[in-house]
Amino acid sequence: MVFLRRLKPYLFLLPALFFACAFVYYPFGRTFLYSFSRVNFRGDITGFTGLRNFSRLFSDPVFARALANTLTLTLIFVPFNLVFSFFLALIACKKRKSGMIYEPLFMLPMGVSMAAASQIFKMLLDPSVGLLHHFLKLETGLFLAPRTALYGIVTVCFWIGFPFDFLLFLSALRNIPSQIMEAAALDGAGFFWRLFRIRIPLVVPTVFYVVCTNAVLAMMTSTPVMIITGGQPEYATETLIFMMYTSGYQSSNYSIAACISMVTFALSFALILLAMVFERKGVHYQ
Repeated sequence: MVFLRRLKPYLFLLPALFFACAFVYYPFGRTFLYSFSRVNFRGDITGFTGLRNFSRLFSDPVFARALANTLTLTLIFVPFNLVFSFFLALIACKKRKSGMIYEPLFMLPMGVSMAAASQIFKMLLDPSVGLLHHFLKLETGLFLAPRTALYGIVTVCFWIGFPFDFLLFLSALRNIPSQIMEAAALDGAGFFWRLFRIRIPLVVPTVFYVVCTNAVLAMMTSTPVMIITGGQPEYATETLIFMMYTSGYQSSNYSIAACISMVTFALSFALILLAMVFERKGVHYQ
């Protein structure tokens, strides 16, 4: 009886463990194996290649462009989305009657899927019929010029991404004890002193979560590229995940697709570790 009682908590974990192994760990292990193997069009491993798949991948100029585009998108999207969503949360932190209007407006893009938002932006910025294109008086289509196409993709990702982060920051800021803020105000602390010495340090765990999730989402960007540009013009919007899709599902080159997946995983993991280093320096848990 004692043994069964100790075993009981682990039995409750079995369903979750089963699905985790079936849909997370097994696919990851198979992808890792594919990256070092020769794979036919049916997905069967026909031989071991060692690092030759990675050597072929790193010598591909399209991969170099996709890697640069993905890192550029991440380095632009993550800090800009972080600052903007925190700024909106700071504005909406104090509860007002007008908040019933602007708070739902800030969160409205959450009700639109990435695919739908991509199609909307594609139509709005179309050089022929796009209202936003003519309103901005653009000389060429935003998604048609190699210099601006990637920034258009960043815009779509930002529009669909900031509302959820705004909601997280709003919840974190409103959960700061009011006694702390009132005591600081009574001691003569100004707005910016309270912001940088009290508010931001207390919401560092939320900042860490937002940075990590945004970094992973930016590294995994593919939907707007697939719907709007198809990686063009001149591979200006080619991303790692979109290249993985075209290599695996369109060309049946599963070995190269697996290598791209492993590179993307390694980069995402490295970004999260880097965020953890800065997070540990910014806050100390008791």
